[in-house]
Amino acid sequence: MTDAWKWDPSLYSGSAGYYARGRAAYPLELATAFAAELAPDGSGRLLDVGCGPGSLTLLLAGSFEEAVGLDADADMLGEAARLAALAGIGNCRWVHRRAEELPAGLGRFRLVTFAQSFHWLDRARVATAVRGMLEPGGVCAHVHATTHEGTEGSVPRAEITELVQAFLGPVRRAGQGSLPGGTAAGEPEIYRAAGFRGPRRFEVPGRVVTRTADDVVASVFSLSSAAPHLFGDRRAEFETELRAVLHRANPAGTFTERLREIAVDLWH
Repeated sequence: MTDAWKWDPSLYSGSAGYYARGRAAYPLELATAFAAELAPDGSGRLLDVGCGPGSLTLLLAGSFEEAVGLDADADMLGEAARLAALAGIGNCRWVHRRAEELPAGLGRFRLVTFAQSFHWLDRARVATAVRGMLEPGGVCAHVHATTHEGTEGSVPRAEITELVQAFLGPVRRAGQGSLPGGTAAGEPEIYRAAGFRGPRRFEVPGRVVTRTADDVVASVFSLSSAAPHLFGDRRAEFETELRAVLHRANPAGTFTERLREIAVDLWH
């Protein structure tokens, strides 16, 4: 990620309705692994920074007295609230703010999580703020996961990438800007500079998921690099061609993918 790229509110514009369906759900084994590492007792508070539609928030909420999901996209939070209601999860609070506004009067937390979100933030600023929001003995968890696509399988991902580039150009799009070098790395140095110790890592093995053509279409529109707004008045045309690619790959419309393992770094 270059210094020239700046966050703007359109980063995931139009993606909220596709996100939960297009991204594979975090498995129950991840919640079990968190419980084994942290031994939550139903008290304390969770803060999920960049929560999107609550994918991780809702999985972990039952281990805490309150779960707070924070995101800069109001539509994502609306989807999170809808999914929480469907699941009968009543201890979640959804906060529409940028992470850079933390601590934002939200109080102290036993666990703060970043799941596929940290790279979009002013990382040094946010990490420093979060360090000061942890209660004594609290933990910050950085979740490394890829849920929109697998490492292998029958989904024609290379053809889909080519199609996206045919419509949007060869440089990765992100909001109103672009990311020719991809998103930022080097998280350990950021966390340590903010005063964290660690990390201690645990992993959850990858698994094979089955997806319909509709799921795959949703996975594409769930991406910042292929968010619906980027296609403008050609969005319907793009979706038609995308579905044609999928039909050629498998007319039955069913696909499998092996997801990569999930790794979680715990910072104290």
